[in-house]
Amino acid sequence: MQATPTHTIIKSKEELSTYLQLTKSEQLFDQDSTTTLPLRIPSYFLNLIDPDDPNDPLRRQVVPTDAEQIFIQQEYLDPLAEVDHSVTDRLIHRYPSRVAFLTTDVCAMHCRHCFRRRFTGTFQGPATAQQIDEAAAYVAEHPQVKEILFTGGDVLTLSDSNLSAMIEAFRSKRPDLVIRLCTRMPASYPMRITQALVDMLKTHASAPFYLMTQFNHPRELTEQACLAVKRFVDAGIPAMNQTVLLKGVNDDADTLEALCNSLVFNRIKPYYLFQGDLVSGTNHFRVPLELGLALEKELRRRLSGLAMPLYAVDLPQGGGKVPLTTGYLSEQSGCGRWEFRTIDGERRVYPDPITEPDA
Repeated sequence: MQATPTHTIIKSKEELSTYLQLTKSEQLFDQDSTTTLPLRIPSYFLNLIDPDDPNDPLRRQVVPTDAEQIFIQQEYLDPLAEVDHSVTDRLIHRYPSRVAFLTTDVCAMHCRHCFRRRFTGTFQGPATAQQIDEAAAYVAEHPQVKEILFTGGDVLTLSDSNLSAMIEAFRSKRPDLVIRLCTRMPASYPMRITQALVDMLKTHASAPFYLMTQFNHPRELTEQACLAVKRFVDAGIPAMNQTVLLKGVNDDADTLEALCNSLVFNRIKPYYLFQGDLVSGTNHFRVPLELGLALEKELRRRLSGLAMPLYAVDLPQGGGKVPLTTGYLSEQSGCGRWEFRTIDGERRVYPDPITEPDA
């Protein structure tokens, strides 16, 4: 094995095998198949992987295996029915108050659990001026839309100038529109986040930006990654994290506890802990709900409210996000008395307010 490279993108098994000793399952991945997501690993992230550990949790997220070529009946290429909820070529309107715009299909890194593999890495490129204008016109005509998610792909693969023009297209029609920048870049290639990028965003200050990151393991919070997020937060752009619960990556309480506390320390709010979507070829990543709920219960015992993410599942066929939590309300015992169990299993009663009798 040779030393890991600097500032390059690994795109083939042959190239990857010069840096990692590929397992049999990794060797059997068919990289020429049109039904799987292409391999794409930045050298920065490759350097975080322990080459001597075939079960390294970071490796598992980015090195494909033949398990991705196993499709089960309950899986979908478009599990969230985004195509059905598309109102323009790149704009998805699933919830009344917010929309998602597919800015590009390009990512710095292809995560093997990607739920939007129907679109990511399909060589469609950034949204065209016409696609942007159509989406901006739709948002202008729908004032109930308060937020837009710039997603993809990864919005920060766009150049600063192209991103600025995209923001201006939407904000010129809706200066009040809150923009979420949904990106894996701080984890996959934090060097992209420059002061020039943040300074550009500050020129579009008619409404807030929110940075939506995805860190799935504590080791992803490197010094460079934390510095990248710091640039946003210091500029007044809050950072919130969406972790995906992944088998063999973070499906234990110690890892999730360490991740959430480290996020808070670096001024990133743990926002969601997502149950894996029913996307084709990802069955090997999904954690049984029983285990997920047990982890949620244990995390609620260990973490502060600030550090506790909301465990949720995005229901198939466009059912939307719903929370997954352990129920602490045992029963309503009548006469306005509500019986609860504490996190430690003890019984408590909470009464409704006493109604004053009519005079």
